[in-house]
Amino acid sequence: MMRRGWRAAAVSTAVCLLLTGCAGETVVKKQHEQVEITLSWWGNDARNEYTIAAVEKFEELNPDIRVNVSYSEWSGYEARSRVQMVSDTEADVMQINFGWLAEYSPDGTGYYNIEDVADLVDLSNFSPEMLDYGRRGEALNAIPIAMNTETVYINKTLYDQYGLDVPETWDDLREAAKVMQADGIYPMSGLTKSIWLYSISYAEQVTGKTFLKEDGSLNFTVKELEVMLDFYDRMVAEKVFPQVEYYDRLNIEKGIYAGGVAWVSDAVNYFGSAQEKGYEIVIAPYTAADSKKSGENWYAKPATMYAISKHTEHPEEAAILLDFLLNSPEMAVLQGVEKGIPLSNAAQKTLKENDMLSGLQYEASLCMEGNTELSQMDPFVENEDLIDKFTEACNLVVYDQATLEEAAKTFYDNIKAIASS
Repeated sequence: MMRRGWRAAAVSTAVCLLLTGCAGETVVKKQHEQVEITLSWWGNDARNEYTIAAVEKFEELNPDIRVNVSYSEWSGYEARSRVQMVSDTEADVMQINFGWLAEYSPDGTGYYNIEDVADLVDLSNFSPEMLDYGRRGEALNAIPIAMNTETVYINKTLYDQYGLDVPETWDDLREAAKVMQADGIYPMSGLTKSIWLYSISYAEQVTGKTFLKEDGSLNFTVKELEVMLDFYDRMVAEKVFPQVEYYDRLNIEKGIYAGGVAWVSDAVNYFGSAQEKGYEIVIAPYTAADSKKSGENWYAKPATMYAISKHTEHPEEAAILLDFLLNSPEMAVLQGVEKGIPLSNAAQKTLKENDMLSGLQYEASLCMEGNTELSQMDPFVENEDLIDKFTEACNLVVYDQATLEEAAKTFYDNIKAIASS
């Protein structure tokens, strides 16, 4: 969806007004040309509404800058962004996923270097560690808005009805499934990416190895991948969670899913309706094996980031908009904690002053911030082709089209091919 703006077209040439001064000389007064830039993001209706409201406020404060916006749900945005990045038609300022830095800017030249406009973007609001998430090579390509991790949300109302405690381990979930499945209820659920990351956590805990090495190359052998695929197959067979293809978020509010694994930034988006229906939704410990601590082998990353196009013709105006989106009190109040607790010190200060640090998403953010076991996510694990191949390999096992070893070997070869492409 594209919003073209609300006012008349920008003045194409400066208008000169001739006035007569006291001494009879002619005074020339110039009207500044209005600069047009573009902004793009993904999100639900609520995010779209508050971001549009923020843009309107920005234009009031900066009448020389007009902002045209485009936005959509994640799937459409991700697909369109791929086309725009390869055709050099991306927005001047854009919301990007953390994984895109490795995909589109491996050497730091895929996006604009924000430090070139550091006089217009107050980077002092962010710690060096947070800014490092947006660095590629020597360039600051993006700035994180908030941090994110997959989080376990539990419908405590349903668990209480079955006399079950909030699950902490993988075995807790399997035991819950034995009790709930007779009523068609799953103790856990998740989108494809969430279950993919959930499976990595399980396999890392069980094998004692990390999926990737420190240099980002594959550390799992075929045997470790077998552990991942076997985990998915058993969880589906034992009705712990549904196959990812059949995931339906409406089943959360219907009480068919008694739990879910989802991003911090998706807390309200996925579980808010269930709360409105009277269910008590709580943040559970990060699922762990009996011998592991909660949070071990779970990964955190920036929830979302803002970047400036390397092709922008108006880097200064783009930087002014970027600073507004990250640090201004106007944007902070409108956005709240919808994307997680903002990393900007200025935005946090505004939210504290307005008593806006509360709710399910805030609770999920506190859980993340308070866990010292979480590790930094490598962007490669969010590669869409990689996740697709994981699903394909899982289905080979689920539908008995290949042995566990054969499916794992196929998946291993696919990972290697994707990594080298």
